Order: sequence, then C-alpha cells, then structure tokens
Amino acid sequence: MAIVSRGFGSRRRESSPDLPPGQFLTTDFPVLSAGPTPDIDTDDWEFTIRTETGQAHTWSWEEFLALPAEDVSTDIHCVTRWSKLGTSWRGVSLDTLFEDVESSHDFVMAHSYGGYTTNVPLEDLLDGKAWIAYEFDGEPLEPEHGGPARLLVPHLYFWKSAKWVRGLVMQADDEPGFWEQNGYHLYGDPWREQRYW
Repeated sequence: MAIVSRGFGSRRRESSPDLPPGQFLTTDFPVLSAGPTPDIDTDDWEFTIRTETGQAHTWSWEEFLALPAEDVSTDIHCVTRWSKLGTSWRGVSLDTLFEDVESSHDFVMAHSYGGYTTNVPLEDLLDGKAWIAYEFDGEPLEPEHGGPARLLVPHLYFWKSAKWVRGLVMQADDEPGFWEQNGYHLYGDPWREQRYW
C-alpha cells in the first residue's frame, strides 16, 4: 500500500494548466533587477554580435528599427515563481540578426548596458525562439523592464531575457553569466524547474 503525504507528487498550479511547476499567476509585471536601471539614450544605443574571429556585426538604433519586426504573444516565467500569460511584444528575431553571422561556436554570452551577463545556447536563440524586443503591449519598452531593448527568450526563465541588451558574444563553451555564477541553473527551463544548480 502506497503512502502519500500532503504536497508530494503533483504540484497544484494556480489558475491555469499553462503554468510550469511551482509558478503562480500574476496580472502585473514585477520589476526585478540585479542593479540600478541604466539610462540609455537611443542615440547612443547599439547592438553587436561578435564572433570568435573578432568580427563585429553592429546596428545603431535607427538601423535596428529598420529591420523586419515581429509581433510576439507569449507567456513569461520568472525564477522567483511568478508567471505572466499572453504577454505582447514587438521586436527583431535573432534569426534576422544572425543571417550574415558565421560562427562555429554553439553558445553565446549576452551582455547588457550596466554589466549584466547571461549565457544561452545558440540553438535557443534561433528558429523563431528569441527576439530583441523594444515594445511591450504596443508601447516602447520602459527602462525598468529593459528598455530601450531587451533579449526575449520566453521558453527559458526570464533572467535569460537580459534587460538593456547591447550585444552577444559567441563562445565555444557554455560559460556561466552573472546569475549563473551566483547559483542559478546554467540553462533555466521552467518546465523542468531548473532554478538553481
């Protein structure tokens, strides 16, 4: 005869089966940051993809906005256990940005204004999985949410969607970024509850 204790087995998912394990639904948009919000003027903003050869593919704000944009409706999940369903974004697909980038490396380190970093496998940025987003709910992305532009990788915990993104550097190995060096999981799949090492 099996013994079942309270709370063991399946987790109750609050309000929706669309929530990963251990998450609760929120209708607001909590603000969590590792440091102060940088003040980035779009006249000074640029985004760069740097390969292992040192080649840099760089876009100014004006050049970036001239690229084909996509509207994205997706759920987002924070490692601190909140989830927000059906969020609306506008941004440039990483598929577009990587069109002319040649690299033999399989990993990237995202770098942000303000010094934040996070590592992501390249395959998690391509094939319609990730964007550099500059609008949320039809409005320019607010600085506290990563504006003028942030990485959006919605199938991973939201710390992987680096705020104030300024570039990606190709890497041969999956080296840990800021939160990963401080105990967060190297990958961060919310459906597998990959919160911490």
